[in-house]
Amino acid sequence: MRRTAIVPGEYYHIINRGVNKQKLFIDKRDYTRFLFSLLYLQSPITYTNLGRQVSYFVKHQMFNNSEKGEREILESRSVFLHTFCIMPNHFHLILSEITEGGISRYLQRIQNSYGKYFNTRYGKSGHVFQGVFRSVHIESNEQLLHTSAYIHKNPKEMAHTKLSLEEYPWSSYRDYVEKNRWGKLLEQTLILDQFKTKEEYRTFVRTSNAKEIEANNMEC
Repeated sequence: MRRTAIVPGEYYHIINRGVNKQKLFIDKRDYTRFLFSLLYLQSPITYTNLGRQVSYFVKHQMFNNSEKGEREILESRSVFLHTFCIMPNHFHLILSEITEGGISRYLQRIQNSYGKYFNTRYGKSGHVFQGVFRSVHIESNEQLLHTSAYIHKNPKEMAHTKLSLEEYPWSSYRDYVEKNRWGKLLEQTLILDQFKTKEEYRTFVRTSNAKEIEANNMEC
């Protein structure tokens, strides 16, 4: 369960994992399905045939969504997505909400949608996620920056992949230090505007003692 009350205008480190720490994401289609939800379910807009979007991404490494569709999301979204990292059995986000209850509705929609997809695809039933979600209120700018570093370093800290942090496709780190793949659906300015260049942020992430700092706030 989440630890703290969530209010508009504040920032939160969000985490959830598979029930009993089981894997949430088995293959590329699973990661892609969840990534689409993170990006495109920020507003109440309903999408049909997500399988087509997943197949398009697997082939082209991008989603087939029009600029107009993106504008509609930006005009009606209830949250800002600042960072993300999707791992085999859990995920991390930094979120802020625009409207009261926005984060809860956003996460509920994502997890319900993915849970139904996962159970259908793998012939399972019951809960997929371990509870609703957990949240830690980010109380200072220092904590915000180190939390972003902690999230972006997670694939290496958890010894999950041989890929470099820049190569790992299921994290927003690539979008922070190279070209942003998602436009304004990923709200980077909160963090990146505090660095002169993307290279400076890269150096900050690599040298941050984020793991020790974040361990005091949330076990991962």
